[in-house]
Amino acid sequence: MKYYIIAGEASGDLHGSNLMKELYKQDKKASIHFWGGDLMQAVGGTLVSHYKERAFMGFFEVIKNLFKILGFIKFCKKDILKFNPDVIIFIDNSGFNLRIAKWAKEEGFKTNYYISPQVWASRANRVTDIKRDIDQLFVILPFEKDFYKKYNYEVSFVGHPLIDAIADRKQILISDFRKEHNLSDKPIIALLPGSRKQEITKMLSVMVSLVDDFSDYQFVIAGAPSQDFSFYKNIIGSKEIAFINNKTYDLLSVSYAALVASGTATLETALFKVPQVVCYKGGYISYQIAKRIITLKFISLVNLIMDKEVVKELIQNDFNRKNLKIELSKILKTENREKLFLEYFELEQKLGGKGASKNAAVQIVNALK
Repeated sequence: MKYYIIAGEASGDLHGSNLMKELYKQDKKASIHFWGGDLMQAVGGTLVSHYKERAFMGFFEVIKNLFKILGFIKFCKKDILKFNPDVIIFIDNSGFNLRIAKWAKEEGFKTNYYISPQVWASRANRVTDIKRDIDQLFVILPFEKDFYKKYNYEVSFVGHPLIDAIADRKQILISDFRKEHNLSDKPIIALLPGSRKQEITKMLSVMVSLVDDFSDYQFVIAGAPSQDFSFYKNIIGSKEIAFINNKTYDLLSVSYAALVASGTATLETALFKVPQVVCYKGGYISYQIAKRIITLKFISLVNLIMDKEVVKELIQNDFNRKNLKIELSKILKTENREKLFLEYFELEQKLGGKGASKNAAVQIVNALK
């Protein structure tokens, strides 16, 4: 069968690559064209467009690049018609994917969605469009199935693909990791400021300002594969901070604590059992718009899944040097860490075990037979 997969961002690339591996296992003669990244490209198939070309964050940034985005949409439709797939698989990235899905359904293509758009966070009216345009939706968060049931839309909960991604990674020795990256024996505080330039610029400067206050620890930046070190260097300045690019999982596996930009990384950090402070600071206009349409009590996946505050969230004006220092000090204390570890264990139980990618691939392939 012929599969056309559309993913955006680093997380979509990761989960798309694991889904592709399972599709190839289920369908030995699969032909796959995809929009994704390096991880998906390493699996095989034909890369149509890299997600780095479409990394726009926030409402204002999207508006500013509107003509470029419209060009991508036009090209995507043309490429789908040329390839003529048996099924189109959308992965997250709702702003782009839902537009393509509407057109694809009208053109008669079979449409599947892996990793639901976050309609439960804002603009729930999009459920109507999803019901109309998506033949099968595979969700990865336990509360999503009940959410869609309220709209009389049956979806499949397949488990969370991060469980697979983390379980399948190679184990490393902390001593080897320190030696490879010239790190000292001090406990590591990982800095995960996001993957886009806008969010890195706003958050990393505040994070690195704490270095001198925690001299018994070493701070290590998890560099995003989409950004060069020179970009980070302009923000770091003369601070003594290690930088490790594109090895976030290895870094988390040896870290004592972490400061993490809101997003998928908060859940990844929790699954590695690393105490964290969640950080978010957006552009003024983008934040003011988001504040008015997002109806959630929390912004981190950890707290959303647990439906309570497990990790501290510092949002917009609350994200400042003073507050960040206070909250980092808290998660370094033994009594707070022990409580957090128990909450993390419960979180993992809620997400289910391994097999999300396989569960989704089996259902996709079987529906085509």
